[in-house]
Amino acid sequence: MPSPRVVLEITGGLAHIRFVNPSRHNAMDLQFCNELADAATRCSTADGLKAVLLAAEGDVFCVGGDIREFVDNRERLHEHVLASAAQFHVAVTRLHRLRAPLIVAVNGTAAGGGFSMVCAADFAIAKRSAKLNPAYTRSGLTPDGGGTWFLPRIVGLRKAFEIFATNPTLSADVACSLGIVSRVLDDAIFDAAVAMLARQIEEAPAGVLCALKSLMRKSLEASLEEQLGAEAASIAAQAELPETQRLLAAFLGKGR
Repeated sequence: MPSPRVVLEITGGLAHIRFVNPSRHNAMDLQFCNELADAATRCSTADGLKAVLLAAEGDVFCVGGDIREFVDNRERLHEHVLASAAQFHVAVTRLHRLRAPLIVAVNGTAAGGGFSMVCAADFAIAKRSAKLNPAYTRSGLTPDGGGTWFLPRIVGLRKAFEIFATNPTLSADVACSLGIVSRVLDDAIFDAAVAMLARQIEEAPAGVLCALKSLMRKSLEASLEEQLGAEAASIAAQAELPETQRLLAAFLGKGR
């Protein structure tokens, strides 16, 4: 039986999806795509999730599609690529539609489908040494994994076209300046910071990150008046939760 490519652990309301094939730079072969789709599906049916943390083992986040597998399947490449993309897209769709936000920890190079996964994040943190490159068109391919949907919403249509067309290698700092990455951390503190973030998520009040994600998504389509109405309904719903009331009482007590 082949070694796993993707593993999922759920503890304390945090779903931790990890890419676990560092010897192949966490390349997206068909097995990888199947396992990622399975992990995302399991997240979609899990109760009480506060967030999903996507991370990778080794020094590379993900180099995208497994070119070696493409070559090995060249006699049936169309069918093979369709099968891989279909499973990859199941994963992207289900993670995007979760109530819980998707947080991506970029520990190294993110290229191809790995780049698209970073763009799909609600919040992405990266090592300062990490590099990001779409990498598709230089190999004669077009993007998948929702890259052409997510990236224009982050950087605008023209800038997204330029990035996909010219394949620049973006430093973590440049990716952060463009909004593709939310935060950049020095390599020496990256692992500790990701662990601290995981603890913060597990300790977060129930439902609050999910409610925040919902509000942010609504803002892309709503008028100001509609968004204000959604904000009022959301803060009122959160305020009446017993956990929120305990937190508010504790905050009031600290101020006395």
